[in-house]
Order: sequence, then C-alpha cells, then structure tokens
Amino acid sequence: MTRFAKLALEDGTVYTGRAFGAAGEKPGEVVFNTSMTGYQEILTDPSYKGQIVTMTYPLIGNYGTTSEDAESLNVQVEGFIVRELTKVPSNFRSHRDLETYLTASNVVGIEGIDTRSLVRRLRVRGSMSGVLSTTDLDDASLVAKAKAFPGMEGRDLVKEVVPEKSFAWSKGFGPFAEHVIPNRPRNKRVVAIDYGMKWNILRCLTQIGCEVTVVPGTATARDVLALDPDGVFLSNGPGDPAAVGYAIQTVKDLLGRKPIFGICLGHQLLGLALGAKTFKLKFGHRGANQPVLNRSTGAVEITSQNHGFAVDPATLPAGAVATHINLNDQTLEGLRCESLRAFSVQYHPESAAGPHDSTYLFEEFRTLMDGART
Repeated sequence: MTRFAKLALEDGTVYTGRAFGAAGEKPGEVVFNTSMTGYQEILTDPSYKGQIVTMTYPLIGNYGTTSEDAESLNVQVEGFIVRELTKVPSNFRSHRDLETYLTASNVVGIEGIDTRSLVRRLRVRGSMSGVLSTTDLDDASLVAKAKAFPGMEGRDLVKEVVPEKSFAWSKGFGPFAEHVIPNRPRNKRVVAIDYGMKWNILRCLTQIGCEVTVVPGTATARDVLALDPDGVFLSNGPGDPAAVGYAIQTVKDLLGRKPIFGICLGHQLLGLALGAKTFKLKFGHRGANQPVLNRSTGAVEITSQNHGFAVDPATLPAGAVATHINLNDQTLEGLRCESLRAFSVQYHPESAAGPHDSTYLFEEFRTLMDGART
C-alpha cells in the first residue's frame, strides 16, 4: 500500500509524494546536495543536524548501505528527499537497502516529488524552513509549522551531536582507500575537538601518523593542553558558528600555543577566534564537485563541501591570509595565520564521499607539527 508524505515550506509551497523510511514528522532547514553518490556519508554527517536534505541526482539508493561507509554512529539528517528511490540495490558491499536503513534510524523520507522544482526554489529564494510529514497531511497546518521553525541562525546545534566523553581513535583506511594517504608510523599526538566530526577525518589523521584523542566540542583549552598534544584539530559540525561561544573561547585560548588545523565549522571558529565575522550563505555549498582556487599554487581543486555559513574575508585581521577561494561565488574557502601556526579550510579534504584533490592538507598539518617540535 502506498504511503503518502508531504513537504511544506515556509513560503507556502507544498509538495506531495510517496513516503519511505520511518513514519512521523520532522521540521528542519531544507537544503540540497549536488553529489551523485555518497548518500550514506551525507545521511550520517553530523553537520546536517537540523536539516532536511534534498538530493539533486534523480536516482538514489542503487548501491544500498554498508556500515563501512557511515561517518558517525547515527543518521543525522532530519529528513531525506529524493526524486526516485531504488528498492533493490546492486552492490556486493551492501548490507541493507536505503529504505530499511532509514526505517531503522527513524528518519522520514519522501520520493516522487519534482526535486528540480524544489532545488530551483531554494536557489532563487534561499534555504527555507520546512516540515516533512507522513502523519499530518493538511497543507495549512504544515505550512504554519514550517513558519514556526526557528531556522539555523543563532542556533547552537553542536551540543546535540558532540560525544559524551573523550576517546582514543586508531583506525585508518580500509582496503579501498589505502592509496589515498600512505600509512605512516604513529609518532604524533593530536587532540581532535569534536563539534560533530566525520569519521573519515579521524582516519586521515591516523594515516599521516597521529595518535588521536577525541574530546567533546565543549572541552576547554585547559582540557586540551593537559593532553600535551603536538597539534590540535578543529572539526566540522552543525549550526551557526557565532552561536558557539564556548568553542570560540577555547580556540582563542589555544592560539599560538599549539599548531591548529580546522575544517568547515572548525574553519569558521578559527576565523571568529581571530576576530573575523561569519555570515549565512543564501543556500550554502553542499556537494562533491565545488571548484576552489588554491591561491598559493594557482591550482583548482575539486572539493567536497557542506556548509551554510562562511567567514567574511573583509574582516580577517592583520596576519591572517586568505589561502583558498570558491570559484563559484568568490567566498572564502581557506585561511592561514603563520605567526600563530594555524590554518583552516571551509571544505572537506577528507572527502567521504568526494574527490581526493585536497588530502595534501593533512600532510601540511603534520609538517606544521614537525616544525613546532624543532
């Protein structure tokens, strides 16, 4: 029997389609991702907390799901929107089909809507609050709920996804990715501050020869320094970076004391700690095909991205240099502060899923740590 679902946006638009996954209702910021593959990594990326994700590629689920491709313990998105769901996957690695995976994770999905129309609306008007429901199918009721959703600005979602306590990580790449970063002897100690971190970041740090201790995003500089690391990593994560005041203060207190490398939210927190400002993008950058200019080499890197906020380059203080620029809209994609031994990028060099153009940044972090100990 066909189950129906509805997606309502705050501007009054309502889409009706077929439900898949769990039954229920969820509000969230409706966003889109342009990746052709990697849907399981997207679903399990904690940076998507508070968001309903639309896939622009029309056929999703054709290779199923596997525990090896998860980027966290749980599915993190609030809801999932696709044009067409593959019922029977074809992949020797698959453990479960996508619908069973979402049902077990209590996540609502909708298929059969015009995702081209939805994505165009989000591009023109910007990301919007929405409600995805299989239980309330009344248009007026759902639109009212969408309008009542608070949105992402000013929201600290980090506390909803951070680990409860610190833990050690020692797992590197599996057989399908061993060629990406050579496995080196583990003779560096890194503290990774987890604001909602993807696991492949930890695998990359392990591959370059780091013993990694993960601490919650609520950790203080004193907590971090007590572990006497060679370097500090600032992870990705969800929500508005300016709302995470405790994390900004921790980064401020660490600046100049240890080498620092940040990715995504970690990049934004580093910028804020240096005195720069952040702003919300109209519809964000989400996909595995974003072109970024490396200003020092002139090379164009194709990158994996997932962010709705950006650092304003006009507010960077003296000593902080813009190192990478997004070629689609000229927004800041990387910065470096040599005097404080800190650098960061807005995109995801660990990919998962996505291209490997930017994995050299992990080696740069190791080099920075080497210099700090000489």
